[in-house]
Amino acid sequence: MIRTTSSKQLTIAEFDWPFETALDKNNRWVKLSECIPWDELAESYYQGLPADRGRPLKDARLVIGAVIIKHKLCLSDVETVLQIQENPYLQYFVGLPGYQATAPFAPSLLVEIRKRMGEAVFEGFHRAIIEAHEGKKPIKHLCPRGYEPQAPADASQRSEPDAGPTEEKPSDSSAATSEQTEPEAKHCGQLILDATVVEQAIRFPTDLSLLNEAREFSEHIIDTLCANLKVDNKPRTYRRKARAAYLAIAKQKRPGRKTLRRGIKQQLQYLRRNLGHIEQLLTPIPEGQPLPLPGWLLHRYWVIQHVYQQQSEMYRAQTHRCDHRIVSISQPYVRPMVRGKQDKPVEFGAKLSVSLTGEGLAHVDHLRWGAFHEGLDLATQVEAYRERYDQYPERVIADPIYGTRANRDYLKQRGIHFAGKPLGRPKQVTDANREQLKQAKAQRRQDYLQRIPIEGKFGQGKNGYRLNDIRAKRANTSFAWINTIFLVMNLLILQRIFFGLSKCCLAGLMEAVAHAWKQMVLTQRAQLHSVVRLVHAYG
Repeated sequence: MIRTTSSKQLTIAEFDWPFETALDKNNRWVKLSECIPWDELAESYYQGLPADRGRPLKDARLVIGAVIIKHKLCLSDVETVLQIQENPYLQYFVGLPGYQATAPFAPSLLVEIRKRMGEAVFEGFHRAIIEAHEGKKPIKHLCPRGYEPQAPADASQRSEPDAGPTEEKPSDSSAATSEQTEPEAKHCGQLILDATVVEQAIRFPTDLSLLNEAREFSEHIIDTLCANLKVDNKPRTYRRKARAAYLAIAKQKRPGRKTLRRGIKQQLQYLRRNLGHIEQLLTPIPEGQPLPLPGWLLHRYWVIQHVYQQQSEMYRAQTHRCDHRIVSISQPYVRPMVRGKQDKPVEFGAKLSVSLTGEGLAHVDHLRWGAFHEGLDLATQVEAYRERYDQYPERVIADPIYGTRANRDYLKQRGIHFAGKPLGRPKQVTDANREQLKQAKAQRRQDYLQRIPIEGKFGQGKNGYRLNDIRAKRANTSFAWINTIFLVMNLLILQRIFFGLSKCCLAGLMEAVAHAWKQMVLTQRAQLHSVVRLVHAYG
């Protein structure tokens, strides 16, 4: 059940505060709450939830505000609730009518909130921020300096030079053909594209440690089955010997290849023995009857079987790679991402395709747990930009990996400039074109340097908001965790523009007052001089 309460009535002066000291209206949480479109965010949060049945939900501002506080201050779920309980400014930020000494909700509710926040919710959040952003900034700043959108007639004339390649190579999609011939499509702003990997908070995986963890889970499953099935003769697992064999190798600083291979073989044998015991214990259970295991342990049982198959295949083939390799038993959806970086060649987490506008608003367009070519997402990211802003970007700035022939043709057909090096053999330098090629090279370098803001956005998220240390334990909660961090960074952009405009308005008002005062002083001085002249003339 949904109970909606508007979040635009309460001011800091109306906040019920039992102490004599007044709250500071210039506090950072008070300022941030003033520029957030709470009602629009609440509308996006409530979509898909039943409005007429079920237990009444917590207020949307309380939920969304708590999530923003958690990721802005990089707190745990428990610490977030404690901070809200102790801090009156945080209680005002989440929409409470007055100070209260009790916790607003249990920390476990944040897990359910992350499960509830899907892709549609965050898309609604982003659109609400865009609308608030467009409403607060000056209209003249919508487009780059020196650029004026052309009329539809001019737009059709501008698209004539691109008609030749379009006719020579027609598009396979009828929708794409209709978009190419649209005369009213406008171009404004710029779109910066890039991809990054955000790492999960998991232990660095090794074959030996994975097998040891799988063996320990198999022993736990055997203990649980024996207790629930009331087995008299519990099968032997040799867990002490297996643990001692693992520690004998794990404690070595640099174990040799033969030593590691021997240890992996031992753990595989122990795990195979335990899996056989589990199969024997499960055989008497009739088909269709639920297994006497809790859900989380049943999921681990499914995972450790796949781990055993992968590790045994790699051991026999004497290799260290396989398809869909599991690197974490608790999070089996995580895959290794080979990025080729000098300090960290392999990363373990989700790979993001991110788009950044010229105003600094970032959006996670695609999140996948497997490796993919980010250049294939360019068309969908450009179309998503058009859906949000009702126009195509004037230019796209991206890494050279995005500059495929298909992407260049796609952008050229829509009149979008791609800031990248042209394909093919470089032109031969002559005296006639030397200066022109030099200017084109300088322009390409200048365009490439404009990718720096999206790299800075990744650095801000990873260094300031722990985007490289995702501590959620599920794929859907990790998705919500990552998108909430980008939501916080976008809200800071909105706050900067909101109070920047306030300062500009105040400065303009002061300038107007000073100008009026100056005009008044000059007028009075002129009148005084006129009176003095009359006195001297008739005196």
